[in-house]
Amino acid sequence: MSIVTFWGSGEEQVGKTLAVVAVATTMAIEHNKRILVISASYNNNTLKKCYWNDAVTKKNSMFAPSKGVELDSGMEGLAKIVQSGKINPNSITDYTRVVFKDRLEVLLGFGKETLLTNEDVGKIYSDIVQAAGQYYDIVLVDLDNEINQVSANEILKNSNLVVTMATQKMSSINAVRKNSEILPANQKMLLIGRYDRRSKYTLKNLARTLGEKTELKAIPYSTLYFEAAEEGVVTDLFLKLRRIEDKNDVNYFFIEHVKRATQEITKRMQDDKLMRMR
Repeated sequence: MSIVTFWGSGEEQVGKTLAVVAVATTMAIEHNKRILVISASYNNNTLKKCYWNDAVTKKNSMFAPSKGVELDSGMEGLAKIVQSGKINPNSITDYTRVVFKDRLEVLLGFGKETLLTNEDVGKIYSDIVQAAGQYYDIVLVDLDNEINQVSANEILKNSNLVVTMATQKMSSINAVRKNSEILPANQKMLLIGRYDRRSKYTLKNLARTLGEKTELKAIPYSTLYFEAAEEGVVTDLFLKLRRIEDKNDVNYFFIEHVKRATQEITKRMQDDKLMRMR
């Protein structure tokens, strides 16, 4: 079982949640793995909006049963189980929303109505991530910067891989690299969010400046993806984009880089698994 945490410096918008969603959706389509995405956040509906538009009755029978669709957030109910000390991997599935049956589930974060303290919220997330890692093949954590620092560090430490998110400029990259110095080099991977290939700060130029031998990975900015994430139709979009073959199509560039990032994360998880088996 692998835990992959997406984390940013918190100084600016890096497209972290959209990166998590892109990678998770691609993994679910391309691989026969059971994946859980955990929104370790407080009152953040970005992840929810990517997959579900509550204002419109979205057809979902094609992908998943209706289990969990009526819940705004499973965290409140799950939090009571965690606090009672009865948390186990199987109990988590009762509070998730299904995106692709037997492939991809989502555990939404706490809403604004929670009465729990920031410290309690952080501790609950940390316990849930550990329990989920025993049940799902892959757990992807969207770690919010508002989470208690002690609990956030615990989640980062227990992750098999930390995907550190930065924007396409050296100041952002240097900030996230400095903040992640506590992590071993083989436990982290830099990912550029909201990437614009028209900038002079291309992946190759950034890699050269950083002294990286291999090209960096990125999630390009895509208007089509941004709109789909606002309308709750990300799954429909990715199922369509996977059929694009024209390399001159701007959407081909987007989906190709998402695949490269996903493949690199998958490879890093496999390498980590082999290391642990030795």
